[in-house]
Amino acid sequence: MDFSSINWLAVLACVVVSMISGSIWFGPKTFFPVWWKAIGKTEKDTPGGSNMGLMWGGTILASFIQAVSMAIMVNFMGAASGGATLVSGARAGFMLWFGFVAATSLTNKLFAGQTKAWVLEAGNHLINLVLFGAILGAWH
Repeated sequence: MDFSSINWLAVLACVVVSMISGSIWFGPKTFFPVWWKAIGKTEKDTPGGSNMGLMWGGTILASFIQAVSMAIMVNFMGAASGGATLVSGARAGFMLWFGFVAATSLTNKLFAGQTKAWVLEAGNHLINLVLFGAILGAWH
């Protein structure tokens, strides 16, 4: 694992993109109401419970970890094909989403009986990982 090959500014851009895309995807006028109901919550329930700082801090930390991991994978997968590019990065993002995120989270949601929630959550992850890969591949 070579952390010296990571473009840290691109990683930061990925975190910002993740926050923006997540805010749009799960906004009150987009998929939040449907997702909230799909996970069994009502209007009386409060997102994140009582500790919003922990919720947002954890979300940003998770996004950062994903972006760093994606940077390593984009560099590794790009090296196998002659160098990372926007297209190879987006492709890496899709394959990592498809093989790990979508498949793993589908199993969890099937057992929880929440396939509608899975579609919404997996869709957001798909967008983020493809965007992360494209940004990291192009901004290599």
